[in-house]
Amino acid sequence: MTPGLQHPPAVVQRPGMPSGARMPHQGAPMGPPGSPYMGSPAVRPGLAPAGMEPARKRAAPPPGQSQAQSQGQPVPTAPARSRSAKRRKMADKILPQRIRELVPESQAYMDLLAFERKLDQTIMRKRVDIQEALKRPMKQKRKLRLYISNTFNPAKPDAEDSDGSIASWELRVEGKLLDDPSKQKRKFSSFFKSLVIELDKDLYGPDNHLVEWHRTPTTQETDGFQVKRPGDLSVRCTLLLMLDYQPPQFKLDPRLARLLGLHTQSRSAIVQALWQYVKTNRLQDSHDKEYINGDKYFQQIFDCPRLKFSEIPQRLTALLLPPDPIVINHVISVDPSDQKKTACYDIDVEVEEPLKGQMSSFLLSTANQQEISALDSKIHETIESINQLKIQRDFMLSFSRDPKGYIQDLLCSQSRDLKVMTDVAGNPEEERRAEFYHQPWSQEAVSRYFYCKIQQRRQELEQSLVVRNT
Repeated sequence: MTPGLQHPPAVVQRPGMPSGARMPHQGAPMGPPGSPYMGSPAVRPGLAPAGMEPARKRAAPPPGQSQAQSQGQPVPTAPARSRSAKRRKMADKILPQRIRELVPESQAYMDLLAFERKLDQTIMRKRVDIQEALKRPMKQKRKLRLYISNTFNPAKPDAEDSDGSIASWELRVEGKLLDDPSKQKRKFSSFFKSLVIELDKDLYGPDNHLVEWHRTPTTQETDGFQVKRPGDLSVRCTLLLMLDYQPPQFKLDPRLARLLGLHTQSRSAIVQALWQYVKTNRLQDSHDKEYINGDKYFQQIFDCPRLKFSEIPQRLTALLLPPDPIVINHVISVDPSDQKKTACYDIDVEVEEPLKGQMSSFLLSTANQQEISALDSKIHETIESINQLKIQRDFMLSFSRDPKGYIQDLLCSQSRDLKVMTDVAGNPEEERRAEFYHQPWSQEAVSRYFYCKIQQRRQELEQSLVVRNT
C-alpha cells in the first residue's frame, strides 16, 4: 500500500459539490462505480444515492415509517385525515378571487355555497335531534273498539253428526283501532298480553270454565278469538284483558300512588316523578348531594329516614305491582232475538307514533346522499375545468404581451423545477463531458476508491477465515 494512503489527505472540494459536503468515510465505496470494480450500478454524478431523501442529504426513514414519524412530529389519525379531506373538498368548491373578478356573476354561486353550508349544518343538527328522539319511546293514545257477540245453534234431532244434535253457542271477541292512519293494520291480539274468559263455574265445572290465551315468543297474531261450548242456557262470563305495554308498566303501591299522583306508569316515568318530588320539596341533602333526607311521607313509604338516590330503583321493586286487567262482564244469550246484538267497548291503548317510522327511514335513506355526492362530483369537475381554463387564459395573455420574455421565463422556471425534482447538486451538463474528470481531484478520488475496496476485501477475508476456523 502507498504510504500516502495510510492517512488520507485533507479534503479538496470537488467542483460542483455543495459547500459543507464531505467525502465518504473510510470503508465506504468511492469514485465512479462500475462493473469493472465490482461496485454498485452506475449512478449519475451529483444524484443522491439510494436510501437518501431526494430533497435533503439525510437518511430516509425505514419502510413503514413516515417522514413525520422520523422527525418526531405527530402523525394525523384517520378522523383527522377525514376532516382535512372534507375541508379540502369544501375548499375545492370555492372559486378563486381572480376568477370572481373576471366573472361578476360568479358571486351568485358563492352565495349558494354559503347557503349550502348553513343548510348542511341545519340538517346535521336535525339528524342528531332525530337520533336522540328515537332513543325515547314515542307513543300516542288511541281508541281500540272491542266487539263482543255470540251466536246460538239449537239442537237438531234429525242431524246425522253428533255436533248438530247438541245445542251450542259460539262467542266472538274482535276489535280494531279507530282512526288508524297507518297503512299497516295491527292484528287485534297484538294489543294484549293475555286474555282469559271465565264462564259460569256451576254450568261448566271447575275444570272447564276457564278459556286462556297468553302471549309467547312463537305466538301467531290473530284478528279475534272464538270460544265454542255446548249448552242451551244463557251464560254469564267475565273477560279479563291484560294489555301488552311497551315499555312495561306497573301499578304503584297505594301510598306511593297518592304521593306521586300516578296509578300505572313505566319504571322510568316513576323514577322521574320521584326525582321531581325530591326537588320540589328540597329533600336532597345540601352537604352530600348523593343522599335524600325523606319527609314523613317518604319515610313511611321507604321505611328509612335517609337513603341514597341510587338505592331508589332497587327499593321500588317491592312497591311496583302488575297492572290491573280490563274486566268486562258479558252475558252469552241464547235468545234468538238477541243474536244480532253486539256489545262494544272502547279501550285506551298506546301505539307507536307514525312519525317514528318516517324518522327512521329518513336516517337510513341513502338515495339522497348518493344524489348529493354525484352533484358534488360534478361541481368539483366544473371548478377544476374553470381553473384549467383560467391557467390557459393567463398563458395566452402573457404570451401575447411579450412572447420572447415569456418563453425565456418559462424555460428558466422549468429548469429550476427540473433541478428540484432531480436534486442535482452540481452542473449536469459540465459533468457529462470527459474534461470534467481530468481535473486534479480525480486522482485523489481514484486512490480513495481503491483504498476502500481493499479494506472491504480484507474484512470479507477475515470474516471467512473466522467462520472456517470455528
